[in-house]
Amino acid sequence: MKNLASCGTRNHNTEMTPLSRSNEFNRLMNYFWNYFDTPNTTAENIGELEPHLQIAETKDAVTVTAELPGVDEKDLDLQISADGYLSISGEKKNISENSDKDAYFSEISYGMFRRTMPLPWDLDYENAAAHYNNGVLTVLIPKSPDEKQKFKKINIQTKN
Repeated sequence: MKNLASCGTRNHNTEMTPLSRSNEFNRLMNYFWNYFDTPNTTAENIGELEPHLQIAETKDAVTVTAELPGVDEKDLDLQISADGYLSISGEKKNISENSDKDAYFSEISYGMFRRTMPLPWDLDYENAAAHYNNGVLTVLIPKSPDEKQKFKKINIQTKN
């Protein structure tokens, strides 16, 4: 399976290549658009709740995998538009069972999130399927028959 995009944090000690610049630009654009889509979002917490994604392609389908630790399945909403945008939104809730304990230090984030990404393929959205297991959402979207036939192997011949 060919890994097409893996969105995450960038190691600042590595040299920027054209591909890494493109990935960085895409990450920043995602940050910008999702910032305005998500209510009660501040600059400090936007990156904390945004799920990390992996988008992979086979000859028959596209698979989107999202890390959503601490999010209950009933608090997720998954939508795909006819023009090829996949949106994952939800809420990570703060459930406190012990009121006697005060937190001295906490890096755990709670709140709403929304992540929208374009899928640049002709896909069969009617047959899309998703499953959620242990904080990982996997969405499988089959390619349309037209998309499967878009590429043709070209033989290279040598000159004599």
